[in-house]
Amino acid sequence: MRKIVLGLSTLCLLAFASCKENAAQKIEARNIEAAAERDAVASKFPVIEFDKKEHDFGEIESRQAVETVFSYKNTGDAPLVITDIKSSCGCTVPQDWSREPLAPGATGKFTVKFNGSGSNKITKTITVTANTEKGSELVKITAFVKPDPNKAKPTS
Repeated sequence: MRKIVLGLSTLCLLAFASCKENAAQKIEARNIEAAAERDAVASKFPVIEFDKKEHDFGEIESRQAVETVFSYKNTGDAPLVITDIKSSCGCTVPQDWSREPLAPGATGKFTVKFNGSGSNKITKTITVTANTEKGSELVKITAFVKPDPNKAKPTS
């Protein structure tokens, strides 16, 4: 029995000793170059710059539909991809943006329609989700909605 245990111990010792290679010797120079290139590209992001970050419709009638266009440019080093544009409420509808990648230096635009709901000063936020470093950008619309003259005033 002792011979068997001694034999297995020796066999295990030989197995561990034969696998002892220097891991640094296995690294290939081309893999290091490929990793460095990949890391350099990964640190490049698109940058979205808007022609305006806020649009004021001024004074509008209640329920009057209005719209504006937000233009933007990719000033970064990688293609810009806008994945979604959402507003803070259903009365504001962003539409007509390209889902195709926008090359560095190229421009794009999207339309925002507001149905004129609410009263007095309103502010609505539109969130643009893209592959920028921050991940999302905000633009706003504002308006002063005049009260509906046909709406009954509360009596005291």
